[in-house]
Amino acid sequence: MTAGTNPYGDAAQMAAAVRQGEVSARELLTTSLARMAATDARVNAFTCQTQDRAFAEADAVDVRRSVLLKKGESLDALGALAGVPYAVKNLYDIVGEVTLAGSVINRSLPPAEADAFLVKQMKAAGAVLVGALNMDEYAYGFTTENTHYGPCHNPHDLARISGGSSGGSGAAVAAGQVPLSLGSDTNGSIRVPASLCGVWGLKPTFGRLSRRGTYPFVHSIDHLGPMASSVAGLALAYDALQGPDAHDPGCHAQRVQPVAALLQHSSPGFPAGLRIGVLSGYFDDHASAAAREVVALAASTLGTTASVSWPDAGLARAAAFIITASEGGSLHLDDLRTQLASFEPLSVDRFIAGALQPADWYLRAQRFRRIYRDRINALFADWDVLITAATPVSAPLIGTEWLDINGTQQPCRAAMGLLTQPVSFAGCPVVTVPMWPSSTNGMPLGVQIIAAPWREDLAFAVARQLSDAGVAQVKPAAY
Repeated sequence: MTAGTNPYGDAAQMAAAVRQGEVSARELLTTSLARMAATDARVNAFTCQTQDRAFAEADAVDVRRSVLLKKGESLDALGALAGVPYAVKNLYDIVGEVTLAGSVINRSLPPAEADAFLVKQMKAAGAVLVGALNMDEYAYGFTTENTHYGPCHNPHDLARISGGSSGGSGAAVAAGQVPLSLGSDTNGSIRVPASLCGVWGLKPTFGRLSRRGTYPFVHSIDHLGPMASSVAGLALAYDALQGPDAHDPGCHAQRVQPVAALLQHSSPGFPAGLRIGVLSGYFDDHASAAAREVVALAASTLGTTASVSWPDAGLARAAAFIITASEGGSLHLDDLRTQLASFEPLSVDRFIAGALQPADWYLRAQRFRRIYRDRINALFADWDVLITAATPVSAPLIGTEWLDINGTQQPCRAAMGLLTQPVSFAGCPVVTVPMWPSSTNGMPLGVQIIAAPWREDLAFAVARQLSDAGVAQVKPAAY
């Protein structure tokens, strides 16, 4: 098997092979576990494996297939992700497991009594859960250099970061351990590792997917979403995850918006006549030459030269920092008072600072956010989709403290969210597509495909165009 690949293809191909009887769900699982065993000592994507559960779920898929065949019923009932192995960021509840959220403090919590809502959705679609994934402590970071569980390494260069805070989710897919993973994204925590690890990622519209059964970070900005080895697999996962949840007041989507069938049956270039713009100004100023290169390639492929200004991006990032620190610090205030030494050194100072922020700062930031979202939504009266780089640079070396971005020194860990924070602050859906600059020695750097709230279908349509053209793709890991 080629490093970083699976002989059965992506999630869509795996599920089709299971339905057609070309491979069993148990065989897919065995292949995934073997890949994990061969690579994870170096990558460090996983913090726990759920092998007993995984074999039970895989065998259940295989048994159900036999029953459906005997009854002459449609094998579509197996689910769109039948037998597909996947893993989740370790802030998702997994029944019988402690939800670590990247911390040691949470080890004292009782095991989860039920699966997170999205884990239940994946199981209903036939997917097979193989474990939980490494992350920045309490999701406060962009690098997954976790002091408690060790740094997660980039499969394309093990000396480099995988991004964060969903670093294990990106690395597990890039390493070929699983074709799908679930992460969370507050300020860029799906898009940053997708960019740095060279995989597909989706941050859906704020409120699109239920967050029930996940450990929170910043309630007013947290999003959940999938990462995948192909745009087809990403679409299948998105479809499976959708659904109203009356028990999550933050879930505002009352109907499913399927995209997988739309992409599968539409012609290349669908939908025609999309108004696509390239973000300029702030987004150019904070993008390296390599980042500008992949944006230019995406724009050329999509046939656009239009330059678009995104208003108040710098202010939005500042407001996002205030809200993030304030809500995060407040959430962990009791533990900061009683278990300070147990916190991750890379995040504890920010939690303390957030807890000490004046309430007026938080209120002003939230008031600005309402005005800001109206300004961003107005952009989409003239544009269907906007594109920009997902990270200012490709993956830095583990331990990097400072970056030079266009002659300006930036703190590395915060700078990885320069291009993602203004977008998630508006709640827009984003598909991150994996691209490969010529100047980064084989390291990827992603492009964000941004659409208006609730128009994930348009972001997926443009992402598929880039995939069909061959400029956005997942490549095998380096080792």
